[in-house]
Amino acid sequence: MRKLFFSALLACIVFQIFYAQNNIVGSWSGVLKIQQVQLPIVFNIQLQDNNLSATLDSPSQKAFGIKCDNVVFENNQLIISVNKLNAEYKGTLENDTIKGTFTQGIAIPLNLTKSTTVQAEPKRPQEPKPPFPYYTEEVKFINKTTGDTLAGTLTLPNKNAKCPIAILISGSGAQDRNEELLGHKPFLVIADYLARNGIGTLRYDDRGVGESKGNFHSATTFDFSTDAEAALGYLTTRKNVDVKHIGFIGHSEGGIIAPMVATRNSNVAFCVLLAGTGIRGDKLLLRQTNDISKAMGTPDSIRMSEDQTNRKAFDIILNTKDIEKQKSELAALIKENAKKMAQDAVPEEVEKRQAAILQQLTSPWFQYFVKYDPAPTLSKVRCRVLALNGERDLQVSPKENLTAIRKALEAGGNKNFRIVELPGLNHLFQECQTGVPSEYGSIEQTFSPKALETIAKWIKENKI
Repeated sequence: MRKLFFSALLACIVFQIFYAQNNIVGSWSGVLKIQQVQLPIVFNIQLQDNNLSATLDSPSQKAFGIKCDNVVFENNQLIISVNKLNAEYKGTLENDTIKGTFTQGIAIPLNLTKSTTVQAEPKRPQEPKPPFPYYTEEVKFINKTTGDTLAGTLTLPNKNAKCPIAILISGSGAQDRNEELLGHKPFLVIADYLARNGIGTLRYDDRGVGESKGNFHSATTFDFSTDAEAALGYLTTRKNVDVKHIGFIGHSEGGIIAPMVATRNSNVAFCVLLAGTGIRGDKLLLRQTNDISKAMGTPDSIRMSEDQTNRKAFDIILNTKDIEKQKSELAALIKENAKKMAQDAVPEEVEKRQAAILQQLTSPWFQYFVKYDPAPTLSKVRCRVLALNGERDLQVSPKENLTAIRKALEAGGNKNFRIVELPGLNHLFQECQTGVPSEYGSIEQTFSPKALETIAKWIKENKI
């Protein structure tokens, strides 16, 4: 009788769990509100063999089917982890709505409702498909500074090819080895093109992303440079690598990191800076915010107000060394700005957003980036350098930054460099119409063939 009772109880519990899990199955959509940008998000939750799984879509960015690594739903509490993005969603199911928070460096409120609309996956014609006419190998190496193991993919024209090889360094934000963004995989496209043209590559997951270990959110640009140097050290131990011709291809923040390593390690033969910066971080961000807002049609009055607030915030970061005092001053500034910008918003949401902004501004990465001036480091680079920028790059203004890079290299006496502004290309080196980030995902092209050709030709011509 007791056994029967427990069997019945167990069956009841199993049924309740099954029912609850089925209740969460489906597509759940919501909108992330980041200042004046609204970003639709969709979680597609499935149940198979009593196990939940999910994928993430960002329709406006044309990014679909991003694999979620962990899905837990218990007592109406939903937790979804996306290791690839270093992101997590936590929410509570209440009737037909999941109320929660999306965290990716900063925590942002995100409420989800069930959706029946199915979005078509974007076309990415440049993404290579197997079989490949070259050699690839999954590799792991250790950053001896942190003890973390990093994972990546080594690509060579053939297994025994002793050829020039480039280590690919991603831009800001948690990136996988393909630098996947909005359904595009630019590093995969670059690696494929270079391998077909006699050049090898090593691309790796950022620390704490994909198969790489480590803490991404506590790291600064300098910390990431030790990961890149660990990749360099690993390649020098390989017998099928030409150790005299190892260099870097760094995109955006990666274009800051490459010169850092080049100044302290003589094994760096070349640096390709893709939208690398030449001016201090605060100046870069002020120009970036203004250019993007202007291109998006933001009224001049709002742009001017944003600029004034940002300048005040950067001034606090640059001149207030005591972190607690800095937090207090920044919090007051954020609160003052919120009164002007969100008069009709729900108080609880306003407070959460204020906390998220403060968290971002006081993070180790942001503090370092705002203060860092790449020019002194660039002036110490002695290897050959190719600096490329797209004419329509709104994130790293081409003329301002390419001019600064040129001046820094010349100041240090480096004569072996080339500066190129490529017509019609945006920050991701796509052929584009406007250059605004919201356009990236809607463009089918992943990386301009002209840019690929320029990189490959320069590396092969400059092999010494």
